[in-house]
Amino acid sequence: MRAAWRRGVRRFLGFMNSPPVAFTTNGKAFATNKQPNLEPARYDDYAAYLATVLDGLRQKTGIALDYLSPVNEPQWDWSDGSQEGSPFRNEQVAGIAKALSRQLVAHKLPTQIIVPEAGKLDYLYTTADKPERGNQLAAFWADSTAVTYLGATPRVARIAAGHGYFTTSPYALAVGVRQKLAAKVQALPKLDFWQSEYCILNDNAGEINGNGRDLGMTPALYVARAIHADLAVANATSWQWWLAVSPHDYKDGLVYTDKNKTDGRYYPSKLLWALGNYSRYLRPGAVRFSTSLDAPAAGALLVSAYQDAKDKNLITIVVNDADAPADLRLELVKRRLGAGRTYVTSANADLQPGPAVAAGQVLHVAARSITTLVSELR
Repeated sequence: MRAAWRRGVRRFLGFMNSPPVAFTTNGKAFATNKQPNLEPARYDDYAAYLATVLDGLRQKTGIALDYLSPVNEPQWDWSDGSQEGSPFRNEQVAGIAKALSRQLVAHKLPTQIIVPEAGKLDYLYTTADKPERGNQLAAFWADSTAVTYLGATPRVARIAAGHGYFTTSPYALAVGVRQKLAAKVQALPKLDFWQSEYCILNDNAGEINGNGRDLGMTPALYVARAIHADLAVANATSWQWWLAVSPHDYKDGLVYTDKNKTDGRYYPSKLLWALGNYSRYLRPGAVRFSTSLDAPAAGALLVSAYQDAKDKNLITIVVNDADAPADLRLELVKRRLGAGRTYVTSANADLQPGPAVAAGQVLHVAARSITTLVSELR
């Protein structure tokens, strides 16, 4: 944490897959027979443990976690023993959050609680196949008389988090899910949506398979499209990738390593640089502008634009997953565009700076590329 702080990281988040086994019902970190693995009588014990850990971290590092997610993906059953987890129902999630709230206040910790953290985005706005574990926006934020309501609970952030898995293919489905989610979030007062975990899983309607490393542009472009949908359609105010460094033969890493205990090489992926097309330039406080494309370019490109909070520059990001290049000319309503510079990730470029782009000049977008244009706003 200190090393991250020295390198400019200013936001820290922790999450739990399972309560410690000393507190769980079956003495394990995974569930039995699809049942919740923590009794209500142990909520306070669990919350006190978390507060003690946070306090210890703060004392040891001088850094307080900004956020803590105490319940991860409660929609899954977590009963096969392959990974830690617990299938908590909404009422139990709320009980844990309220117990943790009391402990954070008592310990004078500034950490905010992230609840919910849904395993799939549509569980935020519909019950789907999980009647007691879905429709979490309504459960936690809509009805102030409900036992699950958290809107008045101290230290609970007004953030609904969900994971992007299983909702990114085909692209029309991705857009539809995120349109519904955005409408539901907008209907609730002062609530933000976070896409808080994603990597490429399963076969994604045949578009791309999560198995097997691929350091090239195919997964980079696929993920760039997913990021665009989350930011520009679902209005996500945070986007988080799982995971940074991977030893696995899977599409889950930005940087890969050999699976050796004592030595080995590392392998950066195009996905690392594609994520940088967003993360290096879209900094906290940026505001998204509405964008539209004139035909016929609309069928080939995804374009989003943002105003930077610090320098007030316009950040335009273009995803072109077509095999042909494209040309764009940017036009602003009620504002004037100044000179800019592009940063391109493609088969031959890793976030490579390009030449200056004059105001009104045609923007040349390479085939199968992600291009970020940073321009002055006047």
